[in-house]
Amino acid sequence: MAQGDAGPKIYFSDFFGLEPEVLEEYGAFDVALINDLPLFVDPFLLYDSENAVYKGLHEEIITYLCFLRDRAVAGELTAGSIMQWLLFKEVKQNWLGSARPATSARASGPPSPVPSRAT
Repeated sequence: MAQGDAGPKIYFSDFFGLEPEVLEEYGAFDVALINDLPLFVDPFLLYDSENAVYKGLHEEIITYLCFLRDRAVAGELTAGSIMQWLLFKEVKQNWLGSARPATSARASGPPSPVPSRAT
């Protein structure tokens, strides 16, 4: 949907008055801005970088995963440690989890309770 089209604004091109083809030619995709975005940086691809900082980050991730494995094998995972060690808060600065009307998503938090059905 471009500038002159009527209808709800959903995509990047809608909000910024661009033709979707312009984004495609640039090599970008026309992301929906009203929903949580299923985007993430795959930390396991950091090892393939030539950047020493990224390679160091990869090593830290592997070290942390080994720490988690060792705690699990030792039977040391409590409800509190699971909340602290295994659930990751959304990084607010990247806005990848924004959605309308809310501006915050769940990241990898605990699952939402299933609503009970009225009978």
